[in-house]
Amino acid sequence: MRVAFLNPQGNFDPADSYLAQHPDFGGQLVYVKELALAMGELGHQADIITRQIQDPDWPEFSSPQDAYPQEPSVRILRFPAGPERFLRKELLWPYLGPDWVPNIIRFYDQEGEYPDFFTAHYGDGGISAALLKKGTGIPFSFTAHSLGAHKMDNLGVDRENFPTLNSQYSFTTRLIAERTAMNHSLVNITSTTQERHKQYGHAAYHGAVDPADEHRFAVIPPGVNLATFDKGQTAKDEAETVRYLREMLARDILDDRLELPCIVASSRLDSKKNHLGLLKAYGSNPVLQNKSNLVMLTSGLSNPLQEYPEASATEKAVLDPLLEYINEQELRGKIAMFSLEGHAQLGTAYRYFGQQRSIFILPALHEPFGLAPLEAMAAGMPAVVTKFGGPSESMRDGKQEYGVLIDPFDPEQISRNLLALLADAKMWEKYARAGYSRVVSKYNWKKTAAAYLETLRQHQAQKKTRDTLQIHPYYSDPVLENVIKIADLQGMYREMKVKLDWFRS
Repeated sequence: MRVAFLNPQGNFDPADSYLAQHPDFGGQLVYVKELALAMGELGHQADIITRQIQDPDWPEFSSPQDAYPQEPSVRILRFPAGPERFLRKELLWPYLGPDWVPNIIRFYDQEGEYPDFFTAHYGDGGISAALLKKGTGIPFSFTAHSLGAHKMDNLGVDRENFPTLNSQYSFTTRLIAERTAMNHSLVNITSTTQERHKQYGHAAYHGAVDPADEHRFAVIPPGVNLATFDKGQTAKDEAETVRYLREMLARDILDDRLELPCIVASSRLDSKKNHLGLLKAYGSNPVLQNKSNLVMLTSGLSNPLQEYPEASATEKAVLDPLLEYINEQELRGKIAMFSLEGHAQLGTAYRYFGQQRSIFILPALHEPFGLAPLEAMAAGMPAVVTKFGGPSESMRDGKQEYGVLIDPFDPEQISRNLLALLADAKMWEKYARAGYSRVVSKYNWKKTAAAYLETLRQHQAQKKTRDTLQIHPYYSDPVLENVIKIADLQGMYREMKVKLDWFRS
């Protein structure tokens, strides 16, 4: 089978440039890359389709084609869309229908062979897949990764701030694209049952798809790259990375504390990841401070405890209150903040911290799936993770516990659970062993790829004729800029101008 992955935002290259270092290069790209490579390893053909960028600041993404040397059956195909320069994902919408999709069709026409299936990722990939289905008849699956309505909820969108936030995040366009994708996909693939029912069941998506429809959904969890993260592996530059880790810890941590285990947080600097909540849980508990150091891995920021001129506005909004609290509570010497580049370094770091009997923590306010804790668990660390979102499924199976779930809004509970693991060696071992076993047995990319391929086969065999999608041109509106007008033949919504009341009802 040939499967084509539609992922216009971010980009891909063999060196994994900028992966996890930029909001457009996050977990979604890791998911697509690892899934495509696993499909190739299983003997299938995979095309990763993304956007071509002709920009001196982003030279890695200028060529029309690229490949991963270890898997020749996987291609990276880049097609122009709009201006040549890099554009953040919220600015891509106007160029998908007029530019990107026709370029994809033109390429496969010239090649003489189309994929058997498109698999669309995020809302921009989803609307592109709907347009491709209209133009070619090829079915598609839709994997949202996260849905716009939930981001609106997390940002507290209301009547007053909607115009401002909508101009920044293109919520209106995103929700229409998501509704179109989930309605016209052959199957919607989610990572957890909770994601299926809670995210797709949000009021903003009523009438687009029914989360209770077993024929329209498949729950397939993503995997962990065990070649990179398994505690039994050794990376090519393992010794060099360990030396770097020790240098960074010695730079930030007092000498008499360097032998203490660490509480390790590794996620992009975003308010919803709740770095400040973690810091307050640590800073409010003197016993926890006496037993551990706090390490925040900050990709792309080499020494944010001292300065961070290279940080984005979003990162500065997180870092400013962190530094203020650290200074107020006199926590310097107990906290380290430094950058790791790439998954190989991250895998080595997790193994190193695991050997120091450290703990991984993800205190996010909500986490759609939570791959990072599973990667840390594969490397030998027990994980303390938010109970809101996907981790409530990955860390639990009936009465069996594989990690510690916490309420991210309760600093006292966070510190109490961290302290319990640090103080009780048997408990630490129990969760370290259980977490590792859970990842190896359930969360690996070959299993994910096999389940994906079987789902696509089954749904293609059961395919029923669906109404043709009609895409109308863009139009301009003082509030709803660059909104795609949709006329659905089933009458679910016609030329919809989405209003905030509709979003929030």
